[in-house]
Amino acid sequence: MEQHTLAQTLYGIPLNAYIIVSAVLFSIGVMGVLYRRNLIIIFMCIELMLNAVNLLLAAFGAYRGDSNGQVFVFFIMAVAAAEVAVGLAILMMIYRNTKSSDIDTLTRLKW
Repeated sequence: MEQHTLAQTLYGIPLNAYIIVSAVLFSIGVMGVLYRRNLIIIFMCIELMLNAVNLLLAAFGAYRGDSNGQVFVFFIMAVAAAEVAVGLAILMMIYRNTKSSDIDTLTRLKW
C-alpha cells in the first residue's frame, strides 16, 4: 500500500482547476464590491478576493515545490486581519453617526 503525501495529492488536481476556482472566487468578490451597497458585504467580498489570491499562491507554491507561496499567504492573512479590525472599527463609527451601514448614506456626512 502506497503512502500519499500532501504534494502527491495536490499533483492529482491539475493546476488549471486551481486557476479556474481562484478566478471564479475573485470575480465573485469583484462583483460584490462593485454592486453591493452594504459595507459589511463589501468587506466580506474583499476578504473573498484575498482568499482567492491565497489559494492561487498556495497552489503555485505547491506545484513549484518551494515555500514562497505559503510565506506570501501568511503575510496576506496578517494584512487581512488588520484590514478587518480597522474596517470594523470604521464601520462601527459610521453606523453610530448614520444608523445605517449603507454606502449611499455616507454622502450625508459633513466635514
